[in-house]
Amino acid sequence: MQRCGTTNIMESTFAIQLNGIVQGVGFRPFVYRSAKTFGITGFVRNDKDGVFIEASGKNVEAFYHHILENAPQQAKIISHSFQKTETKNYPDFRIIESEAKQNNKQLFITPDFAMCENCRKELHDENNRRYHYPFITCTDCGARYSILKKLPFDRENTSMQMFHQCDECLQEYNDASDIRFYSQTNSCKKCGITLSFYNNKNELLSQDVEEILQQINVALQSGKIIAAKGIGGFLLLCDANNEQAVKTLRARKHRPTKPFAVMYPNLQQIENDYEVSEVEKEMLQSAAAPIVLLQPKSPLLGGFRGAAPKLNRVGVFLPYAPLLELILSKFNKPVIATSANISGDSIVYDNEKALQDLPQLADFILLNNRDITMPQDDSVIQFSSKTKTKIILRNGRGFAPIHFLNCQTHKTIFASGALLKSSFALAQNDSIYVSQYLGSTDEYDTQQTYKKVAENFLNLTSAKIETIVCDKHPDYFSTQFAKQKSEEQNISLQQIQHHKAHFAAVLAENNLLENNEKMLGVVWDGTGLGDDEQIWGGDFFSYQNKKIERVCHFEYVPNLLGDKMAKEPRLSALSFCKGMADDILKEKFTGQEWNYFQKILNNKYEIVTSSCGRLFDAVAALLNLCDKQSYEGEAALYLENLATENWKKFSNFMEDYDVHFDEEKISVQTILKQIISDIKCGENKGKIALKFHLSLVEMIETVARKNEFKKIAFSGGVFQNSLLVDLIKIKLEKKYQLFFHQKLSPNDENISFGQVIFPLIAQIDTE
Repeated sequence: MQRCGTTNIMESTFAIQLNGIVQGVGFRPFVYRSAKTFGITGFVRNDKDGVFIEASGKNVEAFYHHILENAPQQAKIISHSFQKTETKNYPDFRIIESEAKQNNKQLFITPDFAMCENCRKELHDENNRRYHYPFITCTDCGARYSILKKLPFDRENTSMQMFHQCDECLQEYNDASDIRFYSQTNSCKKCGITLSFYNNKNELLSQDVEEILQQINVALQSGKIIAAKGIGGFLLLCDANNEQAVKTLRARKHRPTKPFAVMYPNLQQIENDYEVSEVEKEMLQSAAAPIVLLQPKSPLLGGFRGAAPKLNRVGVFLPYAPLLELILSKFNKPVIATSANISGDSIVYDNEKALQDLPQLADFILLNNRDITMPQDDSVIQFSSKTKTKIILRNGRGFAPIHFLNCQTHKTIFASGALLKSSFALAQNDSIYVSQYLGSTDEYDTQQTYKKVAENFLNLTSAKIETIVCDKHPDYFSTQFAKQKSEEQNISLQQIQHHKAHFAAVLAENNLLENNEKMLGVVWDGTGLGDDEQIWGGDFFSYQNKKIERVCHFEYVPNLLGDKMAKEPRLSALSFCKGMADDILKEKFTGQEWNYFQKILNNKYEIVTSSCGRLFDAVAALLNLCDKQSYEGEAALYLENLATENWKKFSNFMEDYDVHFDEEKISVQTILKQIISDIKCGENKGKIALKFHLSLVEMIETVARKNEFKKIAFSGGVFQNSLLVDLIKIKLEKKYQLFFHQKLSPNDENISFGQVIFPLIAQIDTE
């Protein structure tokens, strides 16, 4: 408990409530120091609504405005109130114990913060007592969400509970002038977290920081792979300049071509290797410190180094944790830094599992003894080249959980999300939370992580679920999870069509649910079970007066062999180009395969698809960019890459293919016939790829014009394509109001948010 100032004069007392990101960001110490400056008596405490203050004094109103206008750097005040209350005679101002109310009004969970500059300086200062302490932190930085067990954010409610502060740390903790005043994660070499360094035979090599750093440096120089426990889970590190080391890492992870992120020691080295705009630089150095996709100055960065084969952008980031800072500053070269898992599984975050599973991936394993309660992958974003539109590719460390306020939450609702790129969402009181990216739940290991994180989150929030919402697809793990929870707890269950959830998500994120003007929703992705039991994915919806209707879609084509079609673009080409390009496609199959697939196409097929994602695959296969994918979206990335390179050379080229419509269907075969003709005429592949992208924009404009829409909203994984987003903005922004996702990814991560919206809007009609 902290006190400041004394007075016996009776003054009016005011109750101040602050909601938002106000816990774990040094807010109480800031309030305490402000009270001392303004001569205020009373108290401040954390509660499950945020921060609560009772304040008496002549300058209370000035004190209140000072707090609002000068909050700590990482704080974000969403709402606040200032009300006169019963007059009390406080002798001083104190930080008092937190109050944990069960019926919380608004719940805000603080994300993890990258290491701040003050801590970075101390980390490298030989005269500082925290020199080379790998877990240095203060009120402005460090782990938050990843170590949280329950609310409010106090040390005893986190994984820091087991680490008791030494006398020096306690002195800092109680010193109002110190940057660690009331820092709940405060620790040092004497009383804090310790490292343990193992080889892949589970033999303990060292627990000494300096010795470990030296051994890691030697290992990296020798082309070895290190598994190091980060903020949200273990990362695999190897020398990004060592071609053999990268090849070995790819082989061990079963990840032949999927891009790896590259962590650089400092911004200067990044700027030497990449084109970095001001917004990209700002994001790299932000408190979230995500992976940012950047354009290399030399193609060798993606090619020889093997980080992003065949792609024109590389995911790059800076060390966000002091341990990573120490490793990178000593190595002083970029390293591949990727989640420690076999491709498809969730990130490893538990020490015991790390020692069990990671020896097959890494030569050395670096543990620490602080538990991770909320595992997270690193967040990934990109900015489009021309319009610099921010596109979230993955929400994780630094961003998660995503919070939305004033959502008219009359019930506590849990939404279980989709299958791939899964997340869950929780609506409670006046807020909605969307979890971090949880991976693709078609894998058993990821399913177990999903269950654990969901249960932890529900316990954390003390949620008493009244309604559960899930996808219509019966075979999704998330659907089965929702149904099981519904049956076990006797909770009502509602199922929402996949693409309508996408549309609802982008509408809600842009505050358009109450808008009465007719809106067009363009929802393009790979797969989603439609209301007609077919596979949707190239769809146009209308929204007006809280009613969603499907107004137009790509023509249906055979959905060949289910999930196999999504993995083999050559099958998409065969299906979309039925009877049109046999001379081009036949060489992609063995004789036996060709005869087999021809029989399937000539027979009556029960399942058809309108997928835009599969259309991208088809065009990529026609252009010989990719016949079989080793990761989701690989073919589409190559197609975008090719079109982007062509656009850079011929930025004024805006020619598209003719688009044919009937009342409800768009003929994609009309476009494909023209593409096939161009291929046979020897047209430049980059030009064909760009014309295809431009045709999609023309398609959107035609639907909008024919149906007299003035507002257009976009969702679905296809809109991770930064070139497509740029072309849409350049061609349509002057004619229409355009709405994209702001805080959520356009991919299936936003499905849970869209699902949770439906029960909140009682009048909504999706028929």
